[in-house]
Amino acid sequence: MLKKWLLAVCVGGFALGACAAGKAGNTSTTVPAAVTQALQKFAPGLKVDRVEPAPLPGFYQVIADGQLVYVSQDGKYMFHGDLVDLASRKSLSDVAWAKFRKAELAKVPAAQRIIFAPPHPKYTVTVFTDITCPYCRVLHEHVADYNKEGIAVEYLAWPREGVTTSDGRPTPVYTAMVSVWCAADRKAAFTATKDGVAPKPATCVNPVKSQFDLGMKLGVDSTPTIVAEDGTVIGGYLSPAQMLQAVRRHSEG
Repeated sequence: MLKKWLLAVCVGGFALGACAAGKAGNTSTTVPAAVTQALQKFAPGLKVDRVEPAPLPGFYQVIADGQLVYVSQDGKYMFHGDLVDLASRKSLSDVAWAKFRKAELAKVPAAQRIIFAPPHPKYTVTVFTDITCPYCRVLHEHVADYNKEGIAVEYLAWPREGVTTSDGRPTPVYTAMVSVWCAADRKAAFTATKDGVAPKPATCVNPVKSQFDLGMKLGVDSTPTIVAEDGTVIGGYLSPAQMLQAVRRHSEG
């Protein structure tokens, strides 16, 4: 929803009107009423995931619908873009996203992931994947090489076609990914799909839709999307050497 409204911002800017009181988002900070109500006026029904004071004085940082925006505390102005600290040359927007991704991914239990890991991993990456995605298949061809470098690869489902078609039916890739996640041996079923083998149809209580929704919430728009331990997106497909270099930069250890 917010993505559609943000087209108006990109075209020429938008002033938000100040209104009444309340709280918004996944934060303990009390947010000025003008901010929360301005957001609802701007995009009615918008689900705000996080609101907190921005590094920019006089503004709040808002994550909603897979987007990050900044809203003035009086609710009059909003901008969508990269906030950069000129002294450090660091993107403060990227820092905010990484913090949010890390917190949200920590809520996904290991039992809902498909994990390929060495006995004692030095690093861990989370990969939003689609079993029909060519670069996802190339990435998985190297999973043993990542493991040899001490990198654990933890897959989450992100069917690129979405969960349902325009007429409300499950998409083919969603159905196939449910079959993988419901297989008796998920790892074997997952690996087989990378070789073009259709999974044996199966159904169960599964996390595929919730993981797709999580990806949307975190701004995922393609596969593979690789997230490092600190919540930073480090790329799409990366070779083993590139992956090792990237995870070293963003390791929590």
